[in-house]
Amino acid sequence: MDNTPAFLRRRRNRDASAVAVIGLGRFGGSLATELARSGTEVLGIDTDEDIVQSLNGVLTHVVRADSTKQVALEQLGVADFDRVVVGIGTDIQASILTTSLLKRMGARSIWAKAISEQHGLILEQLGIEHVVYPEADMGRRVAHLVRGAMLDYVEFDSDLSVAKTVAPREIVGQTLEASAVRRRHGVTIVKIKGADGHWHAAGAASVVHEGDLLIVIGPVERTERFAALA
Repeated sequence: MDNTPAFLRRRRNRDASAVAVIGLGRFGGSLATELARSGTEVLGIDTDEDIVQSLNGVLTHVVRADSTKQVALEQLGVADFDRVVVGIGTDIQASILTTSLLKRMGARSIWAKAISEQHGLILEQLGIEHVVYPEADMGRRVAHLVRGAMLDYVEFDSDLSVAKTVAPREIVGQTLEASAVRRRHGVTIVKIKGADGHWHAAGAASVVHEGDLLIVIGPVERTERFAALA
């Protein structure tokens, strides 16, 4: 007799995207909840019964199980999911064992949380392509926001960052072509939000007004310097 939950049996016969999230603490729980809100089918797995109960009805399916046991992962069909996120952070041994089992079982796309460089290195050595450092990444992001005049900030690489900032006075009243922002500051303005409250694509003829919000793309240091002009 197949004791697999109905959601998982349906999942195996469909091509719709679905994600399994293992470890439903602050990171995993928030991630799983946001995925579910966006319409993604989510299987949540945790060893804590209270956490499982709190997410019952929020996620597509949530179960209490030990992810370090291969039989538990097999019964839940975790390896069949399009993506598996290992959000276990406090128990490094459980994180490593779980990701190792997932690799052995042939999971297609594994994302794993690391709480330190050493932890991340071990995960990478196991062949995990997507290792994330949520605390460190958030710390860097907030540091950039605190240090400058940016309203929001995302860093993709040392040579590429995206920032939201208020238009600097020196370009107010000018077209982007006249202000020569790219030549003078090494950044590109791609979107402008004006008094109408909507974002508009920025072009050479776009005029910047006082109080406009800008989306700027460029190297980290140049993006910070430009935002500091506001």
